[in-house]
Amino acid sequence: MPGNLPAETASFVGREAELARLTGLLDQRRLITLTGVGGVGKSRLALRAAARPGRTRPDGVWWVELSPLRDPGLLTTTLAHTLGLTLGLASPDAHSLDEELCAWMADKSLLIVLDTCEHLVTPVRHLVGELLQSAPGLTVLVTSRERLGSPGETVVEVRPLPCEGPDSDAFALFRARALSAAPQTAADLADPARAALAAEVCRRLDGIPLALELAGARLRLWTLERMAHLLSARFEVLSDSTRAALPPRHRTLRTAIGWSHELCEPLERLLWARLSVFTGDFDAAAARTVCAGGPLPASRVERLLEGLVAKSVVRRSWERGSGPRYRMLDTVREFGQDWLAELDEVRAVADRHAHWYAALARTAEQGWMGPQQVDWYRRMSTEHAQLRTALEHLLGADPEAALEMAGALWFFWFSCGHLREGRGFLERALAQAEPTGAAHARALWALGLTMLLQGDMGAARLTGIACVRAAEALDDPEERLRAAYLRSVSLLMPGDPVRALALAGPPARTAHGGAGSGAGALLCQLVSAYALCDLGRFEEAAEEARGLREACVERGERWLRAYADYVLAFAALGLGQYGEAARHVRAMLSGKRLLGDRFGIAIGLDLLAAAVAALGDGELAARLLGNGHAWWRTVGRPQMGSPSLTALRDLGERQARAAIGDAAYETAFRCGAAAPTG
Repeated sequence: MPGNLPAETASFVGREAELARLTGLLDQRRLITLTGVGGVGKSRLALRAAARPGRTRPDGVWWVELSPLRDPGLLTTTLAHTLGLTLGLASPDAHSLDEELCAWMADKSLLIVLDTCEHLVTPVRHLVGELLQSAPGLTVLVTSRERLGSPGETVVEVRPLPCEGPDSDAFALFRARALSAAPQTAADLADPARAALAAEVCRRLDGIPLALELAGARLRLWTLERMAHLLSARFEVLSDSTRAALPPRHRTLRTAIGWSHELCEPLERLLWARLSVFTGDFDAAAARTVCAGGPLPASRVERLLEGLVAKSVVRRSWERGSGPRYRMLDTVREFGQDWLAELDEVRAVADRHAHWYAALARTAEQGWMGPQQVDWYRRMSTEHAQLRTALEHLLGADPEAALEMAGALWFFWFSCGHLREGRGFLERALAQAEPTGAAHARALWALGLTMLLQGDMGAARLTGIACVRAAEALDDPEERLRAAYLRSVSLLMPGDPVRALALAGPPARTAHGGAGSGAGALLCQLVSAYALCDLGRFEEAAEEARGLREACVERGERWLRAYADYVLAFAALGLGQYGEAARHVRAMLSGKRLLGDRFGIAIGLDLLAAAVAALGDGELAARLLGNGHAWWRTVGRPQMGSPSLTALRDLGERQARAAIGDAAYETAFRCGAAAPTG
């Protein structure tokens, strides 16, 4: 079954009745909101219910983590990207994005879990309302400290664990965490008197799971007696203003976190505060660079980080094929943010965080057109939340650095499906920074790329003209070639291959000084090959594409190489070499699937359908066209409105219908359209 449910990284104890009730509600109601104080276990309960065996949804169970999201305008694109969709190709307008998502979901049966929504209640309420109205097969499960207030919403308050005595769920969770942190405590907790003392600790902590875990982790350093004494003292010294300002359970959790904070070493407390700048998860290298300074040397950060993991302040997970990743629960991170403000380090640490990820963006850009391209695709997708946080900070603190970073991330916006977000950041940065220099030219180019794939050809043409002017002022062949690519594609896609070829063909590349193999020269070579195909000059197109493919192979590059395979397939089709066309396009699709390039997969399936239809296999062609239709729905505008792409797709359909008849075609098409696109 499709989906992306995360692995459970924390203990799940008790809650049988709540789990049974929630399971029933998910079968009966369409909008359920789990509410409760921070740290009470809303996310854990939602995850356990969503992952329960026997829960089947043909179109998947999807987990959307909203904690790192601060811009409400990115809510729809965040949800769409989780589902594997690229929206905004038909129109960049926010209302149109909602409509696109509603249209895609209309015939789907799926469960979506929106985790941590309290900071986005209004936009979540609006979007969920539209989706539920449009998609009768959709169920939404929300976790939030505050209800949405939507019509038809079923609210379930997640209460603390029962905490009366050693047989309670709270005691069981405390014991499990204590044994994990200090296995030698097993004998202590088996003694009735000491078990009663531990149960009293659980009662004082109100049965709040996060508070119990923080306390249980302390048994590796403290006896039960000392823990109980320190906990009592911590409650007693709460100020009257603190007692009045917070409800009892919020007070309990705040007290437990503060108590755990006080029991940390001074450098652990400092690291806790500085780590609060991270949204989502992060790796040890980022923590070393961002959090080191003053009394905290970089050489000690990793050991202290592991200490915070042992104390349940930080959680650790493992990414397949990479090292450990770390994250803080929101409640713990909020405490750290308060402490960071007390230390007057918010700006300094945020600056270090932003510049670390800006440097990562530059490094990734340099490596994108090389052998590590797939690794960079995965790495930058993993770091998405941190990149967004860094850009938001730089837009307010250093617009020039924001412009440079947003432009360096062109490949992330253009090739990895983040068009609307990239366009938003680029437009904001260009509006704030000085309109001169290399960073300005690169950002204009990146903005034009996002406009192209959004189908906003008028804006892309105007931006291309501005980009050409900016590049000419720099006297940099690479920037001139990139600008030429943007201008030529903005003409090619609406159907003007003659002018596109004039701007990107071999004579134009030579005039720009672009005989090398930089990204600009390679991209111009690609658009030149496309234009030659559109003009019916297939042998010349194949020659251009072979040269491009060889250059990509030499660099170890995959994304552009796959498009070279596409042009070779298109040219072979035009020359009547249908088997050769199918071979090339299958190679193209293999490369595009590695990088999750949905636009590339969609156009590749259309071309493969035309090739196999020409070979006489109408049934396979119909299935491919159906699957291509499903992929186009995840992209947005079918065939991008391009006359040549539309003509190719229509050719495949005509030949398939002629081979097997309309009825068989429709049956095979529906079969292909039902195939998964994940």
